[in-house]
Amino acid sequence: MTTATYWATIDRFRALADQEPDREAVIYPDGTAADGLPEYRHLSYRDLDRWSDAIAEHLTDSGVGSGTRTIVLVLPSPQLYAILFALLKIGAVPVVIDPGMGVRRMVHCLRAVEAEAFIGIPQAHALRVLFPRSFRRVRTTLTVGRRWFWGGPTLDSWARTPSGTLPERVPAESDQLLIIGFTTGSTGPAKAVELTHGNLAAMVEQVHAARGNTPPHTSLVTLPLVGVLDLLLGSRCVLPPLIPSKVGSTDPAHVVDAIQRFGVRTMFASPAVLIPLLERLRAHPVELDSLASIFSGGAPVPHWCVAGLREVLRPDVEIYAGYGSTEALPMSTIESRELLDGLVERATSGAGTCIGRPTDRVRVRLLAISDDPVATWADTEELAPGEVGEIVVTGPNVSTRYYWPAQANAAGKISDGARTWHRTGDLGWLDEQGRIWFCGRKSQRITTMLGPMFTVQVEQVFTAVAGVARTALVGVGAPGAQRPVLCVELEPGADAMAALTRLRTRATEFDTLVPITEFLVHPSFPVDIRHNAKIGREQLARWATKKLDSRR
Repeated sequence: MTTATYWATIDRFRALADQEPDREAVIYPDGTAADGLPEYRHLSYRDLDRWSDAIAEHLTDSGVGSGTRTIVLVLPSPQLYAILFALLKIGAVPVVIDPGMGVRRMVHCLRAVEAEAFIGIPQAHALRVLFPRSFRRVRTTLTVGRRWFWGGPTLDSWARTPSGTLPERVPAESDQLLIIGFTTGSTGPAKAVELTHGNLAAMVEQVHAARGNTPPHTSLVTLPLVGVLDLLLGSRCVLPPLIPSKVGSTDPAHVVDAIQRFGVRTMFASPAVLIPLLERLRAHPVELDSLASIFSGGAPVPHWCVAGLREVLRPDVEIYAGYGSTEALPMSTIESRELLDGLVERATSGAGTCIGRPTDRVRVRLLAISDDPVATWADTEELAPGEVGEIVVTGPNVSTRYYWPAQANAAGKISDGARTWHRTGDLGWLDEQGRIWFCGRKSQRITTMLGPMFTVQVEQVFTAVAGVARTALVGVGAPGAQRPVLCVELEPGADAMAALTRLRTRATEFDTLVPITEFLVHPSFPVDIRHNAKIGREQLARWATKKLDSRR
Protein backbone atom coordinates (compact mmCIF):
# COMPACT_ATOMS: atom_id res chain seq x y z
CA MET A 1 0.00 0.00 0.00
CA THR A 2 1.46 3.38 -0.93
CA THR A 3 1.77 6.37 1.34
CA ALA A 4 -0.61 8.45 -0.77
CA THR A 5 -3.15 10.68 0.93
CA TYR A 6 -5.43 8.31 2.80
CA TRP A 7 -8.92 9.01 4.11
CA ALA A 8 -10.59 5.84 2.84
CA THR A 9 -12.24 5.02 6.17
CA ILE A 10 -14.00 8.35 6.68
CA ASP A 11 -14.81 8.76 2.98
CA ARG A 12 -16.39 5.31 3.00
CA PHE A 13 -18.53 6.18 6.00
CA ARG A 14 -19.67 9.52 4.56
CA ALA A 15 -20.58 7.84 1.28
CA LEU A 16 -22.77 5.34 3.11
CA ALA A 17 -24.51 8.14 5.02
CA ASP A 18 -25.18 9.97 1.73
CA GLN A 19 -26.41 6.89 -0.16
CA GLU A 20 -28.72 5.47 2.54
CA PRO A 21 -29.22 8.19 5.15
CA ASP A 22 -32.21 6.53 6.81
CA ARG A 23 -30.57 3.11 7.08
CA GLU A 24 -30.22 1.97 10.70
CA ALA A 25 -26.58 2.17 11.76
CA VAL A 26 -26.64 1.19 15.45
CA ILE A 27 -29.51 -0.73 17.04
CA TYR A 28 -29.10 -0.72 20.80
CA PRO A 29 -30.98 -1.85 23.94
CA ASP A 30 -32.87 0.80 25.88
CA GLY A 31 -34.96 -0.56 28.73
CA THR A 32 -36.79 -3.82 29.29
CA ALA A 33 -40.22 -4.85 27.99
CA ALA A 34 -42.93 -6.57 30.04
CA ASP A 35 -41.81 -9.98 28.74
CA GLY A 36 -38.31 -9.43 30.14
CA LEU A 37 -36.70 -8.97 26.75
CA PRO A 38 -34.83 -5.77 25.86
CA GLU A 39 -36.46 -2.87 24.13
CA TYR A 40 -34.38 -1.36 21.34
CA ARG A 41 -33.86 2.01 19.72
CA HIS A 42 -31.76 2.89 16.70
CA LEU A 43 -29.53 5.54 15.20
CA SER A 44 -29.48 6.04 11.43
CA TYR A 45 -26.39 6.55 9.28
CA ARG A 46 -27.40 10.17 8.73
CA ASP A 47 -27.87 10.71 12.47
CA LEU A 48 -24.54 9.05 13.29
CA ASP A 49 -22.74 11.10 10.65
CA ARG A 50 -24.26 14.40 11.79
CA TRP A 51 -23.83 13.61 15.50
CA SER A 52 -20.17 12.71 15.00
CA ASP A 53 -19.72 15.94 13.00
CA ALA A 54 -21.19 17.92 15.89
CA ILE A 55 -18.94 16.20 18.43
CA ALA A 56 -15.95 16.82 16.16
CA GLU A 57 -16.78 20.54 16.07
CA HIS A 58 -17.05 20.78 19.86
CA LEU A 59 -13.83 18.83 20.36
CA THR A 60 -12.03 21.08 17.89
CA ASP A 61 -13.25 24.15 19.78
CA SER A 62 -11.91 22.51 22.96
CA GLY A 63 -8.43 22.13 21.53
CA VAL A 64 -8.59 18.55 20.26
CA GLY A 65 -7.14 18.18 16.79
CA SER A 66 -4.93 16.13 14.52
CA GLY A 67 -2.71 13.79 16.53
CA THR A 68 -4.32 14.53 19.91
CA ARG A 69 -4.17 11.33 21.96
CA THR A 70 -7.64 10.93 23.46
CA ILE A 71 -8.54 8.30 26.04
CA VAL A 72 -11.98 6.81 25.32
CA LEU A 73 -13.55 4.85 28.16
CA VAL A 74 -17.16 4.48 27.03
CA LEU A 75 -19.39 1.40 27.07
CA PRO A 76 -20.51 -0.14 23.74
CA SER A 77 -23.29 2.20 22.65
CA PRO A 78 -24.26 4.68 19.93
CA GLN A 79 -22.36 7.30 21.97
CA LEU A 80 -19.17 5.26 21.62
CA TYR A 81 -19.42 5.05 17.83
CA ALA A 82 -20.34 8.73 17.49
CA ILE A 83 -17.29 9.68 19.55
CA LEU A 84 -14.93 7.35 17.67
CA PHE A 85 -16.03 8.62 14.26
CA ALA A 86 -15.78 12.21 15.50
CA LEU A 87 -12.18 11.65 16.56
CA LEU A 88 -11.34 10.01 13.25
CA LYS A 89 -12.86 12.92 11.35
CA ILE A 90 -10.54 15.46 12.99
CA GLY A 91 -7.48 13.20 12.95
CA ALA A 92 -7.33 12.77 16.73
CA VAL A 93 -6.01 9.43 18.03
CA PRO A 94 -8.45 7.42 20.18
CA VAL A 95 -6.82 5.40 22.96
CA VAL A 96 -8.92 2.37 23.92
CA ILE A 97 -8.35 -0.14 26.71
CA ASP A 98 -10.17 -2.90 28.57
CA PRO A 99 -11.16 -1.48 31.99
CA GLY A 100 -11.67 -5.01 33.27
CA MET A 101 -7.91 -5.55 33.53
CA GLY A 102 -8.03 -3.90 36.96
CA VAL A 103 -7.81 -0.30 38.10
CA ARG A 104 -4.10 -0.08 38.88
CA ARG A 105 -2.96 -1.89 35.73
CA MET A 106 -5.28 0.23 33.59
CA VAL A 107 -4.09 3.48 35.15
CA HIS A 108 -0.46 2.39 34.73
CA CYS A 109 -1.04 1.71 31.04
CA LEU A 110 -2.90 4.95 30.40
CA ARG A 111 -0.24 6.99 32.19
CA ALA A 112 2.30 5.84 29.59
CA VAL A 113 0.21 7.23 26.71
CA GLU A 114 0.31 10.77 28.12
CA ALA A 115 -3.09 11.57 26.65
CA GLU A 116 -4.17 15.17 26.20
CA ALA A 117 -7.93 14.54 26.18
CA PHE A 118 -10.16 12.24 28.20
CA ILE A 119 -13.66 11.06 27.22
CA GLY A 120 -15.38 8.63 29.54
CA ILE A 121 -18.28 7.51 31.67
CA PRO A 122 -18.50 8.88 35.24
CA GLN A 123 -16.63 5.94 36.79
CA ALA A 124 -13.73 6.54 34.40
CA HIS A 125 -13.55 10.22 35.28
CA ALA A 126 -13.56 9.34 38.97
CA LEU A 127 -10.36 7.37 38.37
CA ARG A 128 -8.89 10.32 36.49
CA VAL A 129 -9.54 12.54 39.50
CA LEU A 130 -8.25 9.98 42.01
CA PHE A 131 -5.00 9.46 40.06
CA PRO A 132 -4.21 13.01 38.89
CA ARG A 133 -0.49 12.38 38.26
CA SER A 134 -1.34 9.67 35.75
CA PHE A 135 -3.40 12.10 33.67
CA ARG A 136 -1.44 15.31 34.24
CA ARG A 137 -1.31 16.19 30.53
CA VAL A 138 -5.10 16.00 30.05
CA ARG A 139 -6.48 19.42 29.12
CA THR A 140 -9.83 18.51 27.59
CA THR A 141 -12.50 16.33 29.20
CA LEU A 142 -15.93 15.13 28.18
CA THR A 143 -18.29 13.11 30.38
CA VAL A 144 -20.64 10.56 28.82
CA GLY A 145 -23.42 10.45 31.40
CA ARG A 146 -23.89 12.55 34.53
CA ARG A 147 -20.99 14.70 35.70
CA TRP A 148 -20.16 14.16 39.37
CA PHE A 149 -17.56 16.28 41.19
CA TRP A 150 -15.40 17.46 38.27
CA GLY A 151 -15.72 20.13 35.64
CA GLY A 152 -16.02 20.05 31.89
CA PRO A 153 -18.96 19.48 29.57
CA THR A 154 -21.17 16.42 29.25
CA LEU A 155 -22.01 14.81 25.93
CA ASP A 156 -25.70 15.50 26.52
CA SER A 157 -24.98 19.23 26.83
CA TRP A 158 -23.70 19.31 23.24
CA ALA A 159 -26.04 19.61 20.29
CA ARG A 160 -26.34 16.59 17.99
CA THR A 161 -26.42 18.63 14.79
CA PRO A 162 -23.33 20.36 13.38
CA SER A 163 -23.17 24.07 12.69
CA GLY A 164 -21.09 23.55 9.58
CA THR A 165 -17.83 24.84 11.02
CA LEU A 166 -15.95 21.52 11.01
CA PRO A 167 -12.40 22.35 9.91
CA GLU A 168 -11.06 20.96 6.66
CA ARG A 169 -9.40 17.62 7.19
CA VAL A 170 -5.63 17.45 7.22
CA PRO A 171 -4.42 14.95 4.61
CA ALA A 172 -3.39 11.64 6.17
CA GLU A 173 -0.94 9.03 4.95
CA SER A 174 -1.68 5.30 5.01
CA ASP A 175 1.05 4.82 7.63
CA GLN A 176 -0.21 7.67 9.83
CA LEU A 177 -1.31 6.71 13.35
CA LEU A 178 -5.09 6.25 13.58
CA ILE A 179 -5.77 4.58 16.92
CA ILE A 180 -3.94 3.14 19.95
CA GLY A 181 -5.43 -0.06 21.34
CA PHE A 182 -4.16 -1.97 24.36
CA THR A 183 -3.78 -5.73 24.49
CA THR A 184 -5.55 -7.32 27.45
CA GLY A 185 -2.33 -8.42 29.13
CA SER A 186 -3.91 -11.81 29.82
CA THR A 187 -0.67 -13.67 28.96
CA GLY A 188 1.88 -10.95 29.69
CA PRO A 189 2.18 -7.18 30.22
CA ALA A 190 -0.41 -5.15 28.35
CA LYS A 191 1.02 -3.28 25.35
CA ALA A 192 -0.15 -0.20 23.46
CA VAL A 193 -0.62 -1.15 19.80
CA GLU A 194 -0.40 1.45 17.04
CA LEU A 195 -2.92 0.97 14.22
CA THR A 196 -2.69 3.17 11.14
CA HIS A 197 -5.16 4.40 8.53
CA GLY A 198 -3.84 1.69 6.21
CA ASN A 199 -4.26 -1.02 8.87
CA LEU A 200 -7.93 -0.18 9.42
CA ALA A 201 -8.70 0.04 5.71
CA ALA A 202 -7.08 -3.36 5.17
CA MET A 203 -9.08 -4.86 8.05
CA VAL A 204 -12.30 -3.67 6.43
CA GLU A 205 -11.31 -5.24 3.11
CA GLN A 206 -10.21 -8.52 4.72
CA VAL A 207 -13.35 -8.89 6.84
CA HIS A 208 -15.39 -8.26 3.70
CA ALA A 209 -13.35 -10.86 1.78
CA ALA A 210 -13.73 -13.41 4.61
CA ARG A 211 -17.51 -13.10 4.15
CA GLY A 212 -17.21 -13.79 0.45
CA ASN A 213 -17.52 -10.06 -0.38
CA THR A 214 -21.20 -10.28 0.57
CA PRO A 215 -22.64 -7.17 2.26
CA PRO A 216 -23.19 -7.94 5.96
CA HIS A 217 -26.72 -6.42 5.91
CA THR A 218 -27.23 -6.83 9.68
CA SER A 219 -24.52 -7.80 12.19
CA LEU A 220 -24.71 -8.75 15.85
CA VAL A 221 -21.70 -7.08 17.50
CA THR A 222 -20.03 -8.14 20.75
CA LEU A 223 -16.66 -6.38 20.20
CA PRO A 224 -16.50 -2.60 19.53
CA LEU A 225 -13.77 -2.79 16.86
CA VAL A 226 -15.87 -5.25 14.87
CA GLY A 227 -18.70 -2.73 15.05
CA VAL A 228 -16.46 -0.05 13.50
CA LEU A 229 -15.50 -2.42 10.67
CA ASP A 230 -19.13 -3.39 10.05
CA LEU A 231 -20.30 0.24 10.03
CA LEU A 232 -17.68 0.95 7.37
CA LEU A 233 -19.23 -1.91 5.37
CA GLY A 234 -22.74 -0.48 5.66
CA SER A 235 -24.09 -2.92 8.23
CA ARG A 236 -26.98 -2.46 10.60
CA CYS A 237 -25.07 -3.14 13.85
CA VAL A 238 -27.10 -4.73 16.63
CA LEU A 239 -25.67 -4.37 20.16
CA PRO A 240 -27.18 -7.00 22.48
CA PRO A 241 -27.22 -6.30 26.23
CA LEU A 242 -23.79 -7.29 27.58
CA ILE A 243 -21.14 -6.28 30.09
CA PRO A 244 -17.81 -5.75 28.29
CA SER A 245 -15.78 -7.31 31.10
CA LYS A 246 -18.26 -10.20 31.51
CA VAL A 247 -19.11 -11.18 27.97
CA GLY A 248 -19.68 -14.75 29.12
CA SER A 249 -22.63 -13.61 31.24
CA THR A 250 -24.55 -12.45 28.15
CA ASP A 251 -28.03 -13.99 28.18
CA PRO A 252 -28.30 -16.31 25.14
CA ALA A 253 -32.06 -15.68 25.07
CA HIS A 254 -31.28 -12.03 24.28
CA VAL A 255 -28.91 -13.11 21.50
CA VAL A 256 -31.59 -15.33 19.96
CA ASP A 257 -34.17 -12.56 20.30
CA ALA A 258 -31.90 -10.02 18.58
CA ILE A 259 -31.14 -12.39 15.70
CA GLN A 260 -34.81 -13.07 15.10
CA ARG A 261 -36.08 -9.56 15.70
CA PHE A 262 -33.65 -7.74 13.41
CA GLY A 263 -32.87 -10.43 10.86
CA VAL A 264 -29.20 -10.70 11.82
CA ARG A 265 -27.17 -12.13 8.93
CA THR A 266 -23.71 -12.36 10.50
CA MET A 267 -22.28 -12.28 14.02
CA PHE A 268 -18.91 -12.21 15.72
CA ALA A 269 -18.63 -13.78 19.18
CA SER A 270 -16.17 -15.50 21.48
CA PRO A 271 -16.70 -19.10 22.63
CA ALA A 272 -18.00 -17.65 25.90
CA VAL A 273 -21.05 -16.41 23.96
CA LEU A 274 -21.35 -19.26 21.45
CA ILE A 275 -21.36 -22.10 24.00
CA PRO A 276 -24.37 -20.69 25.97
CA LEU A 277 -26.05 -19.94 22.62
CA LEU A 278 -25.66 -23.58 21.60
CA GLU A 279 -27.09 -24.74 24.93
CA ARG A 280 -30.04 -22.37 24.50
CA LEU A 281 -30.80 -23.59 20.98
CA ARG A 282 -30.64 -27.21 22.11
CA ALA A 283 -33.01 -26.56 25.01
CA HIS A 284 -35.34 -24.26 23.04
CA PRO A 285 -35.05 -25.07 19.30
CA VAL A 286 -35.94 -22.17 17.02
CA GLU A 287 -35.32 -21.35 13.36
CA LEU A 288 -32.80 -18.57 12.86
CA ASP A 289 -33.74 -18.08 9.22
CA SER A 290 -31.75 -14.89 8.62
CA LEU A 291 -28.43 -16.07 10.04
CA ALA A 292 -25.89 -16.82 7.30
CA SER A 293 -22.51 -16.76 9.05
CA ILE A 294 -20.88 -16.89 12.47
CA PHE A 295 -17.30 -15.83 13.19
CA SER A 296 -15.65 -16.91 16.41
CA GLY A 297 -12.56 -15.28 17.90
CA GLY A 298 -10.76 -14.48 21.12
CA ALA A 299 -9.80 -18.10 21.83
CA PRO A 300 -10.03 -21.45 20.04
CA VAL A 301 -13.69 -22.46 19.84
CA PRO A 302 -14.17 -26.08 21.04
CA HIS A 303 -14.71 -28.55 18.23
CA TRP A 304 -17.80 -29.93 19.93
CA CYS A 305 -19.31 -26.43 19.99
CA VAL A 306 -18.72 -26.03 16.24
CA ALA A 307 -20.25 -29.46 15.60
CA GLY A 308 -23.20 -28.63 17.86
CA LEU A 309 -23.92 -25.37 16.07
CA ARG A 310 -23.88 -27.22 12.75
CA GLU A 311 -26.61 -29.50 14.16
CA VAL A 312 -28.95 -26.76 15.44
CA LEU A 313 -28.56 -24.25 12.59
CA ARG A 314 -29.55 -24.43 8.94
CA PRO A 315 -27.24 -26.61 6.81
CA ASP A 316 -26.10 -23.66 4.71
CA VAL A 317 -24.96 -21.48 7.65
CA GLU A 318 -21.20 -20.89 7.55
CA ILE A 319 -19.36 -21.11 10.88
CA TYR A 320 -15.81 -19.79 10.96
CA ALA A 321 -13.18 -20.22 13.63
CA GLY A 322 -10.94 -17.18 13.41
CA TYR A 323 -7.48 -16.27 14.61
CA GLY A 324 -6.39 -12.73 15.30
CA SER A 325 -5.13 -10.29 17.89
CA THR A 326 -5.10 -6.59 18.69
CA GLU A 327 -1.98 -6.33 16.51
CA ALA A 328 -3.43 -8.24 13.57
CA LEU A 329 -7.11 -8.85 12.89
CA PRO A 330 -7.80 -11.18 11.19
CA MET A 331 -4.83 -13.51 10.58
CA SER A 332 -6.53 -16.74 9.52
CA THR A 333 -9.95 -18.44 9.34
CA ILE A 334 -11.34 -21.91 8.78
CA GLU A 335 -14.91 -22.89 8.00
CA SER A 336 -16.64 -25.59 10.06
CA ARG A 337 -17.08 -28.10 7.24
CA GLU A 338 -13.35 -28.26 6.63
CA LEU A 339 -12.63 -28.33 10.35
CA LEU A 340 -14.97 -31.25 10.94
CA ASP A 341 -13.70 -33.19 7.92
CA GLY A 342 -10.99 -35.17 9.72
CA LEU A 343 -9.15 -32.27 11.37
CA VAL A 344 -10.77 -32.81 14.77
CA GLU A 345 -9.44 -36.35 14.87
CA ARG A 346 -5.95 -35.02 14.17
CA ALA A 347 -6.39 -32.47 16.96
CA THR A 348 -7.40 -35.09 19.53
CA SER A 349 -4.36 -37.12 18.50
CA GLY A 350 -2.00 -34.33 19.52
CA ALA A 351 -1.71 -32.12 16.42
CA GLY A 352 -3.01 -28.95 18.09
CA THR A 353 -5.97 -26.92 16.81
CA CYS A 354 -6.28 -26.08 13.12
CA ILE A 355 -6.98 -22.35 12.73
CA GLY A 356 -7.07 -22.35 8.94
CA ARG A 357 -5.23 -20.59 6.16
CA PRO A 358 -3.87 -17.03 6.27
CA THR A 359 -6.40 -14.36 5.31
CA ASP A 360 -6.13 -12.22 2.20
CA ARG A 361 -2.63 -10.68 1.77
CA VAL A 362 -1.35 -12.02 5.12
CA ARG A 363 1.89 -14.00 5.00
CA VAL A 364 2.86 -16.49 7.72
CA ARG A 365 6.22 -17.96 8.67
CA LEU A 366 7.52 -20.00 11.61
CA LEU A 367 10.58 -19.15 13.68
CA ALA A 368 12.63 -21.37 15.94
CA ILE A 369 11.32 -20.95 19.49
CA SER A 370 13.26 -18.29 21.36
CA ASP A 371 12.53 -15.61 23.96
CA ASP A 372 15.32 -13.40 22.64
CA PRO A 373 14.73 -10.33 20.45
CA VAL A 374 15.35 -10.67 16.71
CA ALA A 375 16.27 -7.42 14.99
CA THR A 376 16.22 -8.37 11.31
CA TRP A 377 14.97 -11.23 9.18
CA ALA A 378 18.57 -12.12 8.36
CA ASP A 379 19.00 -13.02 12.06
CA THR A 380 16.13 -15.51 12.09
CA GLU A 381 16.02 -19.27 11.90
CA GLU A 382 12.96 -20.13 9.81
CA LEU A 383 11.43 -23.58 10.27
CA ALA A 384 10.11 -25.95 7.63
CA PRO A 385 6.43 -26.96 7.46
CA GLY A 386 5.61 -29.54 10.11
CA GLU A 387 7.98 -28.13 12.74
CA VAL A 388 6.54 -26.31 15.77
CA GLY A 389 7.77 -22.74 16.05
CA GLU A 390 6.62 -19.20 16.76
CA ILE A 391 4.01 -17.88 14.33
CA VAL A 392 5.10 -14.60 12.71
CA VAL A 393 2.93 -12.62 10.30
CA THR A 394 3.05 -9.64 8.00
CA GLY A 395 0.37 -7.92 5.93
CA PRO A 396 -1.41 -4.61 5.38
CA ASN A 397 -3.61 -5.14 8.43
CA VAL A 398 -0.70 -5.99 10.76
CA SER A 399 0.50 -3.31 13.16
CA THR A 400 4.20 -2.59 12.65
CA ARG A 401 4.97 -1.04 16.03
CA TYR A 402 3.96 -0.52 19.64
CA TYR A 403 3.50 2.90 21.16
CA TRP A 404 4.47 1.54 24.58
CA PRO A 405 6.56 0.04 26.10
CA ALA A 406 9.58 0.79 23.94
CA GLN A 407 11.13 -2.64 24.52
CA ALA A 408 8.02 -4.31 23.08
CA ASN A 409 9.14 -3.34 19.59
CA ALA A 410 12.48 -5.08 20.01
CA ALA A 411 10.79 -8.18 21.42
CA GLY A 412 7.84 -8.32 19.03
CA LYS A 413 8.87 -6.90 15.65
CA ILE A 414 11.36 -8.04 13.00
CA SER A 415 12.60 -5.74 10.26
CA ASP A 416 12.75 -7.17 6.73
CA GLY A 417 13.57 -4.28 4.41
CA ALA A 418 10.36 -2.32 3.79
CA ARG A 419 8.36 -5.08 5.50
CA THR A 420 7.88 -5.63 9.25
CA TRP A 421 7.07 -9.07 10.69
CA HIS A 422 5.01 -9.33 13.88
CA ARG A 423 5.90 -12.04 16.39
CA THR A 424 2.57 -13.30 17.68
CA GLY A 425 3.96 -15.08 20.73
CA ASP A 426 1.91 -18.10 19.63
CA LEU A 427 3.33 -21.50 18.73
CA GLY A 428 2.18 -23.62 15.83
CA TRP A 429 3.09 -25.44 12.66
CA LEU A 430 2.07 -25.43 8.99
CA ASP A 431 0.64 -28.53 7.35
CA GLU A 432 0.94 -29.74 3.78
CA GLN A 433 -1.97 -27.52 2.67
CA GLY A 434 -0.64 -24.32 4.21
CA ARG A 435 -3.01 -24.42 7.18
CA ILE A 436 -1.88 -23.17 10.59
CA TRP A 437 -2.09 -25.49 13.60
CA PHE A 438 -2.12 -23.61 16.90
CA CYS A 439 -0.23 -25.35 19.73
CA GLY A 440 -0.32 -22.75 22.51
CA ARG A 441 1.28 -19.55 23.77
CA LYS A 442 5.05 -19.37 23.76
CA SER A 443 5.10 -17.91 27.28
CA GLN A 444 2.96 -20.82 28.54
CA ARG A 445 5.05 -23.69 27.14
CA ILE A 446 6.25 -26.27 29.62
CA THR A 447 9.96 -27.11 29.61
CA THR A 448 10.56 -30.45 31.29
CA MET A 449 13.79 -32.43 31.58
CA LEU A 450 12.50 -34.54 28.67
CA GLY A 451 11.83 -31.56 26.42
CA PRO A 452 9.12 -28.97 25.72
CA MET A 453 5.37 -29.53 25.96
CA PHE A 454 2.84 -27.20 24.34
CA THR A 455 -0.42 -26.42 26.13
CA VAL A 456 -3.12 -26.58 23.45
CA GLN A 457 -1.44 -29.47 21.66
CA VAL A 458 -1.59 -31.53 24.86
CA GLU A 459 -5.00 -30.36 26.07
CA GLN A 460 -6.74 -31.33 22.83
CA VAL A 461 -5.89 -34.97 23.53
CA PHE A 462 -8.10 -34.87 26.62
CA THR A 463 -11.08 -32.98 25.13
CA ALA A 464 -13.11 -36.10 24.39
CA VAL A 465 -12.87 -37.56 27.91
CA ALA A 466 -16.33 -37.98 29.43
CA GLY A 467 -17.16 -35.64 32.31
CA VAL A 468 -14.42 -33.13 31.42
CA ALA A 469 -15.39 -29.58 30.43
CA ARG A 470 -11.89 -28.15 29.91
CA THR A 471 -8.27 -28.92 30.73
CA ALA A 472 -5.23 -26.67 31.11
CA LEU A 473 -1.61 -27.80 31.11
CA VAL A 474 0.67 -25.85 33.45
CA GLY A 475 4.23 -26.23 34.67
CA VAL A 476 5.37 -26.36 38.30
CA GLY A 477 9.01 -25.70 39.15
CA ALA A 478 11.95 -24.09 37.42
CA PRO A 479 12.04 -23.88 33.59
CA GLY A 480 14.04 -26.73 32.16
CA ALA A 481 12.94 -29.04 34.93
CA GLN A 482 9.24 -28.23 35.16
CA ARG A 483 6.71 -30.75 36.31
CA PRO A 484 3.69 -30.86 33.96
CA VAL A 485 0.32 -30.70 35.72
CA LEU A 486 -3.06 -31.04 34.03
CA CYS A 487 -5.71 -28.83 35.64
CA VAL A 488 -9.23 -30.08 35.04
CA GLU A 489 -12.59 -28.31 35.00
CA LEU A 490 -15.42 -30.83 35.22
CA GLU A 491 -18.85 -30.74 33.65
CA PRO A 492 -21.69 -30.06 36.13
CA GLY A 493 -22.57 -33.20 38.05
CA ALA A 494 -19.60 -35.20 36.78
CA ASP A 495 -17.99 -37.82 39.02
CA ALA A 496 -14.52 -36.42 39.76
CA MET A 497 -12.84 -39.74 40.56
CA ALA A 498 -14.22 -41.43 37.45
CA ALA A 499 -13.18 -38.51 35.24
CA LEU A 500 -9.66 -38.48 36.67
CA THR A 501 -9.32 -42.21 36.10
CA ARG A 502 -10.31 -41.76 32.46
CA LEU A 503 -7.83 -38.90 32.08
CA ARG A 504 -4.97 -40.98 33.47
CA THR A 505 -5.88 -43.83 31.14
CA ARG A 506 -5.97 -41.43 28.19
CA ALA A 507 -2.50 -40.14 29.06
CA THR A 508 -1.01 -43.64 28.86
CA GLU A 509 -2.11 -43.91 25.22
CA PHE A 510 0.46 -41.30 24.07
CA ASP A 511 4.21 -41.51 24.59
CA THR A 512 4.47 -37.73 24.62
CA LEU A 513 2.13 -37.52 27.64
CA VAL A 514 4.06 -39.91 29.88
CA PRO A 515 5.54 -37.04 31.96
CA ILE A 516 2.02 -35.99 33.10
CA THR A 517 1.30 -37.71 36.39
CA GLU A 518 -0.53 -34.97 38.28
CA PHE A 519 -4.22 -34.20 37.59
CA LEU A 520 -5.90 -31.50 39.69
CA VAL A 521 -9.60 -30.57 39.63
CA HIS A 522 -10.23 -26.82 39.63
CA PRO A 523 -13.72 -25.37 40.32
CA SER A 524 -13.69 -22.74 37.55
CA PHE A 525 -10.79 -21.68 35.33
CA PRO A 526 -9.81 -17.99 35.30
CA VAL A 527 -10.30 -16.45 31.85
CA ASP A 528 -9.30 -13.28 30.00
CA ILE A 529 -11.12 -9.97 30.28
CA ARG A 530 -12.00 -9.20 26.68
CA HIS A 531 -13.50 -12.48 25.49
CA ASN A 532 -13.95 -14.49 28.72
CA ALA A 533 -12.44 -17.43 26.82
CA LYS A 534 -8.62 -17.53 27.06
CA ILE A 535 -7.61 -19.63 30.06
CA GLY A 536 -5.39 -17.88 32.63
CA ARG A 537 -2.77 -20.60 32.82
CA GLU A 538 -0.37 -18.35 34.76
CA GLN A 539 -2.88 -18.13 37.63
CA LEU A 540 -3.54 -21.85 37.40
CA ALA A 541 0.20 -22.57 37.62
CA ARG A 542 0.42 -20.65 40.88
CA TRP A 543 -2.67 -22.45 42.17
CA ALA A 544 -1.26 -25.86 41.19
CA THR A 545 2.05 -25.08 42.90
CA LYS A 546 0.29 -24.29 46.18
CA LYS A 547 -1.90 -27.36 45.82
CA LEU A 548 1.06 -29.70 45.35
CA ASP A 549 3.04 -27.99 48.11
CA SER A 550 0.15 -28.50 50.54
CA ARG A 551 0.09 -32.21 49.68
CA ARG A 552 3.76 -32.54 50.52
